[in-house]
Amino acid sequence: MKNLIKDNRRILKFSLLGLVLAGGGVWLAGNGKAEQTAPVAAPAVSRPALTVRTTMLREEKWSRSLAANGSIVPWQEAIISAQVQGLRIAEVKANIGDRVKQGDVLVTLDNYAGMGDQKASQGRILAPDDGVISSATANAGSMAQPGAELFRLIRKGRLEWRAELTADELMLLRKGMAVEVSVGEARVIKGKVRAISPSVNMQTRYGYALVTLPGSDGIIAGAFARGEFDISGGKRTLQALPQTAVMRRGSMAYVLVVGADKHVQERPVKTGQRNGDSIEIKQGLKQNEQVVETGGSFLTEGDVVQIVKG
Repeated sequence: MKNLIKDNRRILKFSLLGLVLAGGGVWLAGNGKAEQTAPVAAPAVSRPALTVRTTMLREEKWSRSLAANGSIVPWQEAIISAQVQGLRIAEVKANIGDRVKQGDVLVTLDNYAGMGDQKASQGRILAPDDGVISSATANAGSMAQPGAELFRLIRKGRLEWRAELTADELMLLRKGMAVEVSVGEARVIKGKVRAISPSVNMQTRYGYALVTLPGSDGIIAGAFARGEFDISGGKRTLQALPQTAVMRRGSMAYVLVVGADKHVQERPVKTGQRNGDSIEIKQGLKQNEQVVETGGSFLTEGDVVQIVKG
């Protein structure tokens, strides 16, 4: 009887074990089927990140200039005075602003050094050169003193511009360099550098350059003027981009080059001077390479772009 009960227990254990193994097989089979029938994800498709306009290097002709301020001054001034004493000014024939010719009579003098009331021949003071009278202190009836200034004459009527410049700026100038001087109401005179001071004032640290002003009629000595020196020696050809195409990260300048696959790549460039809305590109970019003109700040390395035409 006991043996029969033990046999029944063994049969029950084996039956339960079979059920467990069968259930595990069904679970494994179900998992394998699930793995085989799971949907496969579609590969990611690159979509354009931004629609952009592109540009390329372009040749431009620029001139480099240096701006300065200064005053209009006489080219040369002659001081006119009497050479002898004891003579009274009888008549003054010239006044401030008069244009005179060389040899014109400016003053007549009476000589009272003669005997009794007999009048000696009159003396005269003549203009030493053509020009404009800029100062007149001669008065009829006064005694002319030797060496005392009676008139001041702007020789030839020529004026020039005296530009105030630092030592570094003066070293950029050369005699004969072209200059445009603006004076008065929108009046521009084209001149040339005549002289450059070899030193600067130790207190102000400024020196000067003198610029000839042909056709300076109507300009007043002492007037303020502003001018620009063409320090490039004429226009030069260079490669440039719109300033909007060039970005900065710290001290580095770079552009975004659009490749044949429409992906953008950062390209470091070396920049030069600026002119209006253009900037010179000295190094880092080849001709015919397309770069993003605007909107580059919204893009990162490797982004895909859609190029708009026109």
